[in-house]
Amino acid sequence: MEFVTTRDQLRTIYKTPRPTDGSIRKELKKLDGHCRSFIGKSPFVLIGSSDGAGNADVTPKGDKPGFATVLDDTTIAIPDRPGNNRLDTLENILVNPSVGLLFLIPGMNETLRVNGDARITVDANLRERLAVDGREPQSVVVVSVKAAYMHCAKAFMRSDLWKPETWYDRATLPTLGQIMRDQLAVADSAEATDRWLDEEYKKTMW
Repeated sequence: MEFVTTRDQLRTIYKTPRPTDGSIRKELKKLDGHCRSFIGKSPFVLIGSSDGAGNADVTPKGDKPGFATVLDDTTIAIPDRPGNNRLDTLENILVNPSVGLLFLIPGMNETLRVNGDARITVDANLRERLAVDGREPQSVVVVSVKAAYMHCAKAFMRSDLWKPETWYDRATLPTLGQIMRDQLAVADSAEATDRWLDEEYKKTMW
């Protein structure tokens, strides 16, 4: 199998966009009203990051719509709620601040992409501002925006992602307890692991 290894090779396969093309012109250097509105309605964002050695990671973050807060035209604050304490994204940011964000709104095929540099803060005022039901995030990821643009709907249209009639019946798929039993060779039954997971979810949701 041969691989593409240079930009010149790559551009023999794909055409080079012109500066006047919409795909180039749509990129913004700061958040406009449409970007602000999209972030304010989004309950879910994917954060792409990598460490100093180039090892990549994508982490999902979700909460009530608008949980990611626009502080100004070039700054977004994303609260970090209790999780599994792996801290893949946070540790990556400490050595390589570059991140890519993909904001989604359920039922909408278009997405918002944001690229920028991230920092971590435990600022008391900001944590209080991002609290849910009186529970403050453990930390906040603050992203300085370098580029923002709407991404077209083709991937979501091809995948029929939001069409329930295309979804698998959840009962036909393994539970996380079953997956963990097989992958980790745990002694507990899948049912017991699922019960434990349910309790953990309830304790650490916020």
